[in-house]
Amino acid sequence: MTNPQLWLALGMAGQALFSGRWLVQWFTSEKAGRSVVPPAFWVLSLLGGLLLLAYALHQRDPVFILGNSVNSVIYLRNLYLLYREHDAAAPLASR
Repeated sequence: MTNPQLWLALGMAGQALFSGRWLVQWFTSEKAGRSVVPPAFWVLSLLGGLLLLAYALHQRDPVFILGNSVNSVIYLRNLYLLYREHDAAAPLASR
């Protein structure tokens, strides 16, 4: 695989992860019978966004660089909030 092919594969993998998050959210919501945003949505968002950011940096595309940089911070914040909520809900004996 050549260097351009590797970058293309990385970009496609990032896009697949990023798009897959919507399937996770949809299936989770259908199962619950209400709108739900599961932690996997934020994990896929972060992983896909970081791969797309790497691709954008390689391509030197300022629009994608800015978008994926800002979005990654939001995804990290949501994962932190979920972690903090989960940690606070844990019984004191298990901490």
